Amino acid sequence: MVQGSSNMSLIQVRELTKIYRLGDIDVRALNNVSVTVEQGESVAIMGPSGSGKSTFMHILGCLDTPTSGRYFLEDEDIGYLGRDELARIRNQKIGFVFQGFNLLPRTSALENVELPMLYNGISSRERRERAMMALKEVGLEDRWDHQPNQLSGGQQQRVALARALVNKAPLILADEPTGNLDTKTSAEIMEIFVKLNSESNITVILVTHEPAIAAYSRRTIKFLDGFIVGDTR
Repeated sequence: MVQGSSNMSLIQVRELTKIYRLGDIDVRALNNVSVTVEQGESVAIMGPSGSGKSTFMHILGCLDTPTSGRYFLEDEDIGYLGRDELARIRNQKIGFVFQGFNLLPRTSALENVELPMLYNGISSRERRERAMMALKEVGLEDRWDHQPNQLSGGQQQRVALARALVNKAPLILADEPTGNLDTKTSAEIMEIFVKLNSESNITVILVTHEPAIAAYSRRTIKFLDGFIVGDTR
């Protein structure tokens, strides 16, 4: 992916630590992690199971909170926000793409894409227009009325990607976005990420265990035992 030219730091993480209590044992999922991501970057997060990459992603997505350390998103200190404010951040500033698509089963592609806008007070007409535009961006406007069970895995992931785009969030977090897809379809999905990153300056951070998928990003951060052990551009 092409790195944007903006110098604004979208994400600043400072000395982030996350400790889970399992019975009598403290498990350190993250150890004193510090990293900065600029607006318009494309970053792959890699590491073996239990390395801390998923915990890191959940904190970036405001789905989990650190035990200690600071997380700034667009200069906003996320650690001081309450539940409602975190929900606002997730809805307006972050688009999520998951391995399992997470689409509502008996709902059309268009209605699935409209979902994030339901909480923003946007009129039904504008919701429909923006959802159709997002589906067009991922090349799926001709399937707008299809339900997930009428779509292939790759098409379902395109719907999920359109849903992540529809609120014009500056950040997309993708957790193993090609994990359920074959090689050809995976390449097609990654090319969409590349296009969105290069043409719209959307920051893309994805978790993957596949080097071939990580290669689509311009930067790779590697985790091991809760530490960052590599950060290459």
